[in-house]
Parts: sequence; C-alpha cells; structure tokens
Amino acid sequence: MDFEFSEEQILLRNTVRNFVDKEIIPYMRDWDRLGEFPRSLFTRLRDLGLMGVCIPKKYGGIGMDYNSLAIVCEELERGDTAFRTAVSVHTGLNSLTLLQWGTEEQKEKYLVPQANGEKIGAYGLTEPGAGSDVASMGTTAVKQGDYYILNGQKTWISLCDIADHFLVFAYTDKSKKHHGISCFIVERTWEGFSSKAIKGKLGIRSGNTGELFFDHVKIPKENLLGQEGEGFKIAMSALDNGRFTVAAGAVGQIMACLEASVKYCHERETFGKPIGKHQLVQQMIANMEAGLEMSRLLVYRAGELKNQGKRNTRETSLAKWQACGFANKAADDAVQIHGAYGYSDEYPVERFLRNSKAPVIYEGTREIHTVMQAEYVLGYRKDKPLSKTLPPWEGLEK
Repeated sequence: MDFEFSEEQILLRNTVRNFVDKEIIPYMRDWDRLGEFPRSLFTRLRDLGLMGVCIPKKYGGIGMDYNSLAIVCEELERGDTAFRTAVSVHTGLNSLTLLQWGTEEQKEKYLVPQANGEKIGAYGLTEPGAGSDVASMGTTAVKQGDYYILNGQKTWISLCDIADHFLVFAYTDKSKKHHGISCFIVERTWEGFSSKAIKGKLGIRSGNTGELFFDHVKIPKENLLGQEGEGFKIAMSALDNGRFTVAAGAVGQIMACLEASVKYCHERETFGKPIGKHQLVQQMIANMEAGLEMSRLLVYRAGELKNQGKRNTRETSLAKWQACGFANKAADDAVQIHGAYGYSDEYPVERFLRNSKAPVIYEGTREIHTVMQAEYVLGYRKDKPLSKTLPPWEGLEK
C-alpha cells in the first residue's frame, strides 16, 4: 500500500487546514461557551466542496477517494469535533449510504443536492431504549397503501435541527427481529415530524445534537431505502462509513493535542528549564506521537480497502476503537501537561478532553469494538458479503 498523498490530496489538506485556522479556531472558544453551531459555515463547507468530497461527480460530488474524506475529517477535528461530526453524519452516515443502497431516482432526488451542499443529511438509528442493542428499537413503520406510517422517537441525533433529510430506521415487522427492520428517507418538512436539541452535554457543545419525533408521518413507498427487512444491513454498512470518519477525526484530535502541548512545552518553564525537558512530559509527548502514527495507518488501511470496493468492517472497527482511545488519552495527557491552565478554557485542551469522550461511546462503544475484534480473532464472527457495496474509487475523471 502506498499512502503518499497525491497533489490533489495535498491541496485538499492545505485548503481545509487554512479554513480551520482562519474560520474555526479563532472563534471556537466562544461557540463552545455559547453552545451554538454556526450554520453559516455549512455554506463555506459547500463552497469548498467538502460536503461531497468522495461522492462521484455524476452525483454532485468532487470525486476524490475515501482517504481524501479521511483527510477532511482529520483537519476539521483539528478545529473542533463538532465540524468533523457534521461531515461524518452528512457524508459518512447518510450520503455514502444513499450511494451504496439508493435507486437512481433516490440518488438524483436526495444524494445530488446533499453532495453539492444544497441540502444536509443526517442519520436516525439510536433511541432512548436502543443504543448498542439495535433490535430493541420501538419505532415502527406500518404500510398503508402507497405510504408507510412512521411512529416513534430517535435520540442523540447529530444535526437534528439542521438536516433536511434523515435516514430513519424502523420496524416493518417486529416478529422478525433484526430482519424486520427497514430504512426510510424522511424529509424534515413532512407533517408529524419534529426535533428538539439536547442541552447540557459534557462535550461537543457547539454541535447540534438532539431528538427526533415521528407522529404518524406519511412516507411515500418510494422512500424505502433498499428492501423491507434490509434495514439492519443498511445500518451496519452505514456505520462502517461513519466509524471510518470518526476514526479519521480522532487522528485530527491527536494532532491538535500534540500541537497545543508542544507549543506549551516551549513556553512554560519549571525548575529552571522548559517543561519539555522533563522526561515524564517527554513520555506523554512520545505517546501522543505514537498514537497519532498508529491511528493514521489504521485509518488509511481501512480507506484503501474502501477504495478497492472491499468490505472493511473489521479493519474500520479496529481503527475506530484504537484511534478514539488514543485521542482520549492524548487529550488527558495534554491537560496534564498544561497543569492547572489545562483545567481552564483559556487553553483549548480542556475542550479536547471533553470532546474526546463522546467518540469512545458513539458508533459502537469501545466495549462493542473490543468484543468484535476478539470474535474475529476467535473465529466467532465472519462478515458475509453484502448485496450492495460502496463502489470502488476509479479516479477523479469519474
């Protein structure tokens, strides 16, 4: 495998980094304090082509490969997890799922405007009583003529008050358990749909996260994604893409922790010398660097499998599990390096620590991924071929 960046990827990285340095980092402390997501930045993300970076050009994207999406997520999370989350949910969980499972009519109606940034997509799987245990969901969709009637609730949904389109999972036949779950494309403007933001979060405070409510929402039958009963497969394939972007974002958070810590090591002196001269501080810096490089390699390996059109559930799970763990540890060490100042939002590391906890939980807790990896090694888990896979990347000309 060759992970050397192409000229296009270098340009992409520099473009996103400049955007983050100029338009996110200088204002991030205020946005975090206010708990506000600056919606105007979606326009800037759209203008830069970042809402559909790995979506083929014929569907409104810019046609770069999946590791280019990783680069975008790395750089955005260098600024703040909220902005990486927006791209993760819009592109990773929603748009790539439409690309993989949607009909041509669905792609034209929903994927194209999402890829070019005219519309925002989100993903609704988790419920108050159904997180890791997806089969415990209570949301139902009952077919009546040419419509499905959707009732239920989702929670911890990113972009809940912002997104235009949602992929929503519901039971169409609860007697079949996992095989009775289906997926639907739901529009915000439909009667019976409402949303409410969750306040008081530990981290990602500027991110828009909340609940979705469905009260007899009428869904046209053509908005069924895939076939009835394929919802669980669709949800898991979407998580392969979402977890990939979360892992890539964790790489960016480690970068941010390392940059802030190195800067502080050169500024702060104790016992007559810069704190970077102390060996235990050096140990923390070295661990950050090791975590950064290991995480990046795991992410890019998963991305290369995506580029080849190969299933990557195992590799993406490993990348997500390890990268998020390394990011959480890097943030903890960054606060320690900053000492008492790390406990104040005068420096960004306290925000990094708060933000680093959520990715260890969502899109598969560290415990779920631990079990997954053990079951792969022990031979208890084997991935079956999906009926539909992400198309392999064929080059920018496509």
